[in-house]
Amino acid sequence: MGSRIYVCHTFYHVYVTFLKEFALPKEKQGEATLVLSNMSTEFFDLKDRIRALDYFKEVIEFDEQRAENFPELAKYRTPSKNGVMALWKRFLFTKKFGKIESEYIPVDFRKYEERYVFCDSDPIGYYLNYKHIPYHALEDGLNTLVQFNAARYDNRGNFEVKAFMSSKLNLIFIQNGYGKYCIDMEVNDISKIEYPCEKFVEVPRQNLIQRLQQDEKDILLRAFVKDMDKIVTDLRSGENHDNKVLILTEPLCDLGTRERIFHDIIDTYGKNAQVILKPHPRDELDYKTLFPEYTMIEKTVPMEMLGFMKDIVFEKVISVFTPLEGITFAKEKIRLGNDFMDLYEAPEIHRQNEKIK
Repeated sequence: MGSRIYVCHTFYHVYVTFLKEFALPKEKQGEATLVLSNMSTEFFDLKDRIRALDYFKEVIEFDEQRAENFPELAKYRTPSKNGVMALWKRFLFTKKFGKIESEYIPVDFRKYEERYVFCDSDPIGYYLNYKHIPYHALEDGLNTLVQFNAARYDNRGNFEVKAFMSSKLNLIFIQNGYGKYCIDMEVNDISKIEYPCEKFVEVPRQNLIQRLQQDEKDILLRAFVKDMDKIVTDLRSGENHDNKVLILTEPLCDLGTRERIFHDIIDTYGKNAQVILKPHPRDELDYKTLFPEYTMIEKTVPMEMLGFMKDIVFEKVISVFTPLEGITFAKEKIRLGNDFMDLYEAPEIHRQNEKIK
C-alpha cells in the first residue's frame, strides 16, 4: 500500500503539498504521490521540473472532467420548484456523476494510507464519496472559507437538512467538510470562519512556512521558478527599483473591466515606483501585452515564494480579494476588498457571504 497521495488543482496547492511534506520527519519524506489535475489549471512543465527533483515517489496527471462535459447529466442539474423533486434529482446527479468520473481516475486511491484533496468541491470529491473512500480535505487557498463559504452559499435554504443528507446519509454531496467520507478539513484559521464545521482542523500555513530550512526553500524555488536569475535581476534594476510596488492580479469580472481595474490600481499606487505585476494562475488577461512597461513575475510562481529571494523587499503589496496574511516581504499590505469592487460591478456578484445570512 502506498503512503500518501495529494490531489492538486492549482500551483498554490502544489506549494502547500511541499510544505506539508517538508514538515514530516525525514524518514517519511519521499514516499508521497502528487496528482496534478489539469481541469482548471495549465501546469506547463511543472510536472517535469518536480520529477527532476526526485522528491515525490510519483507525479501523475489527472484528466479530471467537469459535469458539464457530460450531456446526460444536464437533466439532473436543471432547477426545480418542487423541493422534493430537486433533492431527488440531486441524489441521482451525485451518484451518476461519481460513477462517470470513475472512468477518468488515474490511480487506485484505495492503495494509499492517506488521501489529501484540495477543492473536494471538484469532481474528485464526488468520486471519493461515490466509492466510499475516506480522505482529508484542505482549504483551497489562504483563508478561502473566510472570504467565501461555498458549502453554505451553494446550499442556501434548509442547509442543516442538506448537510445531514450529505454527511450522515451520503445521499447528496456537499464539499468542505460535509461529505460523509471526508475525515476532516484543514483550514488556516478557524476563528475567522463565521460558520465552522465540526470537521475543521486548524493547520496555520504560516507555521509551515516559518519552519522551512534553506535547502527546502531552494527545492521550492527550483520547482516553481523557471529563471531565477532573470527575476532577481529585474527586481534589482530598473527605474525606482528601491520603491517596489507588487500588484497581485485576480480573475475578476470580464476582461475589459479587469484591464481597467488594474490600470486604476497602478495609477493610484504606482507613482514614482517600480511596479511589479504578478498575474494569478487563472487570470487570462494578457498583461505582458497590455502592460509591457512593468516588471512581470510569471503566474506559475506562488506569491509567498517571493519572500524566499534574499534581500528583495517590497514597499507595498496590493490585492483586490487575495488574502495577504502570508506575505512577509512587504512593508505595507493593502487588500482593497468589496467596497473597491463595488465601483466596477454589481455588489451582489462578489458579496456572496452576505447572502448566507
